[in-house]
Amino acid sequence: MAIKSGFGGMIGHSPQMLELFELISCVAEDGESTVLIQGQSGTGKELIARAIHEKSQRNTAHFVPVNCAAIPDELLESELFGYVKGAFTGAQQSKIGRVQFADGGTLFLDEIGDMKPSLQAKLLRVLQEREVEQVGGVKPTKVDVRVIAATHQNLEELVASGQFREDLYYRLAVIPLIAPPLCERKDDIVLLIESFIEHFSRRKDDRRTTIDPVAMKSLLNYSWPGNVRELENLMQRLVILHRGKRISLKELPEKYRCVASEEIELAERREGQSSPSLNPPEAEWSEDGLDFNSLISEFEDRLILQALSRTGGNKKEAARMLNLKRTTLIEKIKKKNLPI
Repeated sequence: MAIKSGFGGMIGHSPQMLELFELISCVAEDGESTVLIQGQSGTGKELIARAIHEKSQRNTAHFVPVNCAAIPDELLESELFGYVKGAFTGAQQSKIGRVQFADGGTLFLDEIGDMKPSLQAKLLRVLQEREVEQVGGVKPTKVDVRVIAATHQNLEELVASGQFREDLYYRLAVIPLIAPPLCERKDDIVLLIESFIEHFSRRKDDRRTTIDPVAMKSLLNYSWPGNVRELENLMQRLVILHRGKRISLKELPEKYRCVASEEIELAERREGQSSPSLNPPEAEWSEDGLDFNSLISEFEDRLILQALSRTGGNKKEAARMLNLKRTTLIEKIKKKNLPI
């Protein structure tokens, strides 16, 4: 996926994201301290963790993600810490856990707030003693691993209610990072939409999908409770269903139509208007011949307006469709004083 204004797989040029990118660089240089990433679901917490790992000196070793909410409690302990042969029924041979597999690298514990108290105690030992003890084992093994944890929950509230160990919380939150929700960085929405369209269009074919200006405004007005993940899923759906076309307000699912009623009426009127004709203008012949240059200029106007209509006013994309340089297209638009 081509990343514009990107950093470690993340996309954004808003002040919140630029500040986050700077923090990631600082944290990556340290390479040892534990990190706690907090933020709503869909804000890219794993991307942040991966960026920290990739930009650190640990990037030659494994980045090992574990979703603590997705693995049943009875399996999570053996997944994390491993087990020795005969530790339980079915343990026919010893197996290292993900903590040991991440030795020298980074262990990412997603949804750490869902970890049960007994496992919290064992994780605390890993952080304090830098060692891991396998299920059924008696001899601990030293490990060199950086732990990055993430959660959408408020861990301080979980500590206050007794659901999360206070000592573990402070061990994890040495460096706290916040993944900003999309509703607080709307400057990035257009950039994200363009990047997702490029990504999903290239996966299918070379035809480029575009967004009508009214539809784009509607998407900017939406609250995005599912954050970047919701936006990505929506753009994948739109590209598949309307491949190579301009997406207008009526193509958006109902809940994403967040503009005033008068703008909806205006968009509907525009939809009812036909695009500029691409048929050559009818020549008016006379004894003196015809005005060749005027006819060519008129047809050129129609081509430019059609391209701009198909791309929702995107001059860069319109220039690509016309096989012109963007600067050349802009010069023609200004010279011809075209209505755009």
